[in-house]
Amino acid sequence: MAVLSLGYVGVRARNLEDWSTYGCGLLGLQRVDKTRSSLAMRMDDRKQRLVIDSDGGEGVSYFGWESDAAGMEAIAARLDQAGVRVTRGSRALADERHVAGLIVFDDPAGNRLEVFHGAEIAGDPFTPGRNISGFRTGPLGLGHILYNVDSDDLCKSLMQFYSAMLGFRLTDYYSSPFTAFFMHVNPRHHSMAFVRGEKNGMHHIMMEVYSFDDVGQTYDIALGEPGRIATTLGRHTSDFITSFYSWNPSGFMIETGWGARSIDPATWQAYERSAGPSMWGHDRSFLSPEAQATARKLRLGHAKNGMREPVQVMEGNYNLMEGVCPWLDRARKG
Repeated sequence: MAVLSLGYVGVRARNLEDWSTYGCGLLGLQRVDKTRSSLAMRMDDRKQRLVIDSDGGEGVSYFGWESDAAGMEAIAARLDQAGVRVTRGSRALADERHVAGLIVFDDPAGNRLEVFHGAEIAGDPFTPGRNISGFRTGPLGLGHILYNVDSDDLCKSLMQFYSAMLGFRLTDYYSSPFTAFFMHVNPRHHSMAFVRGEKNGMHHIMMEVYSFDDVGQTYDIALGEPGRIATTLGRHTSDFITSFYSWNPSGFMIETGWGARSIDPATWQAYERSAGPSMWGHDRSFLSPEAQATARKLRLGHAKNGMREPVQVMEGNYNLMEGVCPWLDRARKG
């Protein structure tokens, strides 16, 4: 039995107001709770998806992976049998996370992982921080995360751990202009990915919106903030998503995208991608000049060869029909 999806993420921060402005004003998240030291944000019917703690740091403090009660117990047993230290989350911690129960443990890189079940549903509809169509979550979860790994050995250990302990399966991988491995637990192309880099740490969280125009309008807002854009608008060769990346106040990136494909986990066969990460766009300012040149050469080759992939249009991600956007439905009714 495996985890089902990415449920929530805990983020470290220096300044809550910076995150409130960024999360609500740029991404369109809903601020639902704020104390002197923490801030919670919604992106759907769940009570919270992001929890930001002002502990003066950067990066991520924990990852919450969703399962059901039986799945959580099976994962706990596997971890225990493998000699991984597992702690039962207290009732107070479960209440803080708005879940029925959880277990806590570390992965081989020292990341705190929480596997939970019984996430609470909010009593009121999601209301975005600004006018957007909403986020594609549900059974697919919050989105995906990508983590930088500083050695081949650690990358191998992490992939083995997430596969054997949590039920992840390899989707695909590539080795140029950098090495990356993509893993899935549901029809989302990947919920977790590892990229070989110079240090260990969070690379990005992906959030998928329902409307393509939401991506463009978020991009426009980000362009008006000097230094906010981390990766320009482009389209991936992996999940076919059209997206861009922005720097958040905690020192890593948020990918805002539309139109990611779904896979069938029951029949999917992992393979090596030779096309690199992007069909077009996605200039990565944080890469070395050599890696940027390699990536650009790949993309120009795609243009020369006429690389094309179908646009992933599905019910709910191409128009603002009734039921997709509760806040717009209310506005239409008066």
